[in-house]
Amino acid sequence: MLAVTILGNNSAVPAYDRHPTAQVVTLDEFLFLVDCGEGTQMQMAKYKIRRSRIQHIFISHLHGDHYFGLIGLITSLGLLGRDAPLHLYAPAALEQLIQLQLKVADTALPYPLHFHPLEAGPVLVSNDRFKVLCFPVSHRIPCWGFRFEQIKAPRRLNPDKARAHEVPSHFYDRLKWGEDYTTKDGKHIPNDWVTEPAAKGKVYAYSADTCYNDSLIEQVKGADLLYHETTYLKDLAERAAFRYHCTTHQAASIAQQAGVGRLLIGHFSSKYEKLDQFETEAKEVFPNTSLAIEGVSYRV
Repeated sequence: MLAVTILGNNSAVPAYDRHPTAQVVTLDEFLFLVDCGEGTQMQMAKYKIRRSRIQHIFISHLHGDHYFGLIGLITSLGLLGRDAPLHLYAPAALEQLIQLQLKVADTALPYPLHFHPLEAGPVLVSNDRFKVLCFPVSHRIPCWGFRFEQIKAPRRLNPDKARAHEVPSHFYDRLKWGEDYTTKDGKHIPNDWVTEPAAKGKVYAYSADTCYNDSLIEQVKGADLLYHETTYLKDLAERAAFRYHCTTHQAASIAQQAGVGRLLIGHFSSKYEKLDQFETEAKEVFPNTSLAIEGVSYRV
């Protein structure tokens, strides 16, 4: 299962009961925090996000609406007795900021905090269940997007057929990864006798703050769900470009050209109280578009 829960959908200034950027990606039993704007802890409590399950935090860039809530969260985890390691992926300069904040507060974290600068490379973390990659986007300061890829076994087991061919249950996982089975008396059971091709793993892409740039298309290509900022409506394209942000039509155009399954739009400017027009405009270009609403979980 892959899903995204929106904790904050606004841009720089909190307004109209909307909060700065933060969201939680759920991939099976794993939770990932993406950006951590002001108020993220309160939103986690409100929407019953289990902070203890978060092992990886990704910060796209060092504008305050994307990380001002981070030091509070880091210290609160310590106060709550966390001892499990926490991995933080962010622009390199953030490490010094965090260490300074901890130092002046004379705070020693009771858990290991591992910092990973985003300049290190495109693949941030991977195992046999998921892979997270990063890619640069076009903003006023260095800024990164993230791509979450679910890894699933390439074959789906047919238990009835496996039992009929007397394959023991302890071998089932190996069947899912394409292995054949040989019985104790030497009989060969080809894998495709007891399995079928499985569906591919899901992909979620988060583009972060960016102006319109065609290079993004390749980075988010084929994603099942794309989150893309739409700070402004289409009539303010010049302002969007000047401030290194996007409009509804620009975000929808990226989604269309990248062939994604669904578009989720957010990072709304505080000049707008109502958001309905954002969805209406984006759908003019890419019909399968939804507003990123705080507290809602979008299943991929």
